[in-house]
Amino acid sequence: MRDNEALTIPGVLARAAQEFPDVEAVVDGTSRLTYAELQARVREAARGFIALGAEPGDRIGIWAPNSLRWIVTALGALSVGAVVVPVNSRYKGDEARWMLARSRVRTLFVEDGFLGNDYLAMLAKAAGTEAGPGMLGLPALTAVVTYDAEPRPGARSWEDFLAGAAAVPEEEAVARARAVRPDDVADILFTSGTTGRPKGAMCTHRQNVRTYQAWCGRTGLHQGDRYLIVNPFFHSFGYKAGVFACLLQAATMVLQPVFEAGETMRLIEAEKITVLPGAPTIYISMLDAPERARFDLSSLRLAVTGAAVVPVALVKRMRAELFPQVLTAYGLTESCGTVTACSLEDDDTTVATTSGRPIEGVEVVVADAKGAPVPVGEDGEILVRGHNVMLGYLDDEEATAATVRDGVLLTGDRGRLDERGNLTITGRSKDMFVVGGFNVYPAEIEQVLAAHERVAEAAVVGVPDARLGEVGRAYVVARPGEVITPGELVAYCRERLANFKVPREVVIIAGLPRNATGKVVKAELARITPDPS
Repeated sequence: MRDNEALTIPGVLARAAQEFPDVEAVVDGTSRLTYAELQARVREAARGFIALGAEPGDRIGIWAPNSLRWIVTALGALSVGAVVVPVNSRYKGDEARWMLARSRVRTLFVEDGFLGNDYLAMLAKAAGTEAGPGMLGLPALTAVVTYDAEPRPGARSWEDFLAGAAAVPEEEAVARARAVRPDDVADILFTSGTTGRPKGAMCTHRQNVRTYQAWCGRTGLHQGDRYLIVNPFFHSFGYKAGVFACLLQAATMVLQPVFEAGETMRLIEAEKITVLPGAPTIYISMLDAPERARFDLSSLRLAVTGAAVVPVALVKRMRAELFPQVLTAYGLTESCGTVTACSLEDDDTTVATTSGRPIEGVEVVVADAKGAPVPVGEDGEILVRGHNVMLGYLDDEEATAATVRDGVLLTGDRGRLDERGNLTITGRSKDMFVVGGFNVYPAEIEQVLAAHERVAEAAVVGVPDARLGEVGRAYVVARPGEVITPGELVAYCRERLANFKVPREVVIIAGLPRNATGKVVKAELARITPDPS
């Protein structure tokens, strides 16, 4: 294998298939594939893409839960030089349509019916009558492929997509995979910003490979591990720290589309799972599950968590009752998903109170308002330099210039470094909060609420929640003379937003607290609690 191929995702898959052909690669329900079989499936999908006319740089959207077909689709797309655009499986029609239009997705893969969602119907409804030309009002979209068993109007089945491979020689697919270059864009993952509109972070094959080589080195993921991927593939935690990390180590991927403690523990016992990364809420749910004693969870070796404050008591309990090894990490979509991570030698306090040290090839600086490093132990903005810093935001030079300066990622997060270089996060990007491992940006919810005909103003904050870590609470000012109820607003949001973004509480107030410049003071809002009546 040429050096360049070793730094592309198709090259990583080829190496795993060559060196570990008989090792189980993916377990998805009753489907089981070795690495040799996975490569064959991916090559077939690549030929299907070529038959569709896919060219290098084309954007391929995937709006579906974790599955073997998701993996084959993504790796097939990457093998022809296309760019993967994962879509949040909880999104509603308007949210998904904006992202698909922004990224000019050419082919969209969906699985209708997940969590009761009819994705194509939601897209059609969002398109309406003023959407303009193109399939589902998306001018760049030329084909929709469904993973569903039943055919859908206006879409082709997965089987029809694969049938196109028969017209494409295998040698052509091999040549296309070898033509992929390390610095080609591999994926565009969207992350919401303070404007409320998502921004697409572009990362290359080289960046992904180097970042997760370093991630594996720090966390100790190795060949022979059996990794339960319950983190969703639309997020870097599932897609990159899951699929890419397993490809690099030829570990086994066991898939679960939605976390449910009983099913997770059943899979751990049945599949002898050794590695289970996830948000803290996953481990809390397992530890407190009344049926836990019925399952043999002794195969578990490693947990990797983050995305929220992790209490020392939780780390100690996880190590005592579930995992010999527990690590925490920190990252952003704009950093390929990883910046720092603890190591296996770190003690409980270090794991719980810090996010570890920068991974190989990455530098972290905590700086003051002028960009100058602050002394050890002092709070400041977290700046990141290294191979993991994204190329930029898709078609957004202004946002890119404000976020990446001279190769340095301005995270917007605040933290401090200790004398050993461990990073502690002390504040979130602007007002962002994390619901069960999912990032939520208040501006997006505030815009939805403000669009209600009886709402004058709205502000959203994150408040503590025992199960999910945090949930949203909205403070709403009604228009003069109007009456509106909290339940009505929650229902309104539920129709327009992914469930994790929907405020769990709504407080109707007379006015929002503001400072002298007119800015809403959210610290004061958080102290206003809902009326229990």
